[in-house]
Amino acid sequence: MQRSIVDSYQLRNDFPIFRRKINGKDLVYLDNASTTQKPYSVIDSITDFYSNYNSNIHRAVYQLAEEATKLYEQSREKIAKFINVRPEEIIFTRNTTESINLIAYSWARPELKKGDIIAITELEHHSNIVPWQILSQEIGTRLEYVGIDESGFLDLEHMIELIASKRVKLLSLSHMSNVLGTIVPIERIIKVAHEYDVPVLVDGAQSVPHMPVDVNNMGCDFLVFSAHKMLGPTGVGVLYAKKEYLDKMIPFMAGGDMIKEVFKFHTNYNEVPYKFEAGTPNIADVVGFGAAIEYLEKIGMENIRKHEIVLTEYALESMLALKHVTVYGPRDPKYRGGVISFNIADIHPHDLATIMNEHGIAIRSGNHCAQVLMQRLDVPASSTATALTCCRTRTARSRTRIPSPPASTTRASAPSTRGSRTPGARNT
Repeated sequence: MQRSIVDSYQLRNDFPIFRRKINGKDLVYLDNASTTQKPYSVIDSITDFYSNYNSNIHRAVYQLAEEATKLYEQSREKIAKFINVRPEEIIFTRNTTESINLIAYSWARPELKKGDIIAITELEHHSNIVPWQILSQEIGTRLEYVGIDESGFLDLEHMIELIASKRVKLLSLSHMSNVLGTIVPIERIIKVAHEYDVPVLVDGAQSVPHMPVDVNNMGCDFLVFSAHKMLGPTGVGVLYAKKEYLDKMIPFMAGGDMIKEVFKFHTNYNEVPYKFEAGTPNIADVVGFGAAIEYLEKIGMENIRKHEIVLTEYALESMLALKHVTVYGPRDPKYRGGVISFNIADIHPHDLATIMNEHGIAIRSGNHCAQVLMQRLDVPASSTATALTCCRTRTARSRTRIPSPPASTTRASAPSTRGSRTPGARNT
């Protein structure tokens, strides 16, 4: 196993929640694909805002309001620099889901027409499926899915053929799968899409927290992600869009800060980005997001990615050596993120999560808001474990074994179940 330059044991001390014991055991948190834990610096920044700066922004000239406004806008600048775009191209939302819905409402509805194709993939989270289904029902656009192969990689030949058909008017896809960890060759795809004038929306909810993302190099037209998946607070999302799109898009919500002038029968909207930030925003948590960005940058996104590859390689080697374990997705850690989906013989994923919890280990079980992908895999549910740099797994010095299947459900001599069907499970 390679060694990492990141001292995850030391970083663990930055997170107050890891002082907790779960069932008398040290907490091992492996549900980072869902949400991440918060370091002291993020928690303290929020407390500091409410203690010393709390006031509304953009609307008053007294000192407190001006200081709050400065802190809020500094976070916008930090995020813009983090992904290499201009601050005015950063829109604050509640989460990735709201960001996608904003694009569907404000750009797609006026721009697309009956018969236009929106291309997505079998890897998508429900948040990048359902808004397009609703749009199709309302205005008659069509959804086309790009499939995956047995290793969890996109069928790029099919995608290129679909784009080249000149019927696709939007390509919306995840940069990294929240289930399989598959990293999509996004730059190559965007280059082909733009050759045919197809705008591209990238769901970066899993990629932006785990690897360097340079939008200027990537070339996407839209990028969406969430603070809470990258050590920041819940309730804050980001929509990046090229300014040429933002200028043309209609407001998603009306009132408050998105207004420049209001007359009896018409309104002049504010300039971007404020045109899309109606009402009082989540000021304190935006400030907290800025602190999370600073924390990640101090570690270095290149270092985080290298560390994650080391962890993923170790985890894959260990899990694949167990004959009762089925692991889904790419085998090479260079082509996947740190999320690993798996099943153990006939153990129900929810039962497994319960057993792991008894050992202080938090993992996710269910369909992971990706039922289309689960149907493709012919798996009703799975368990996932996702490492993040500062949320370490136990190493060989303190190793936790995956429990063997209980005798009541699985014979000790049961054959390998790679590729087999698992028992049914309720949706979570």
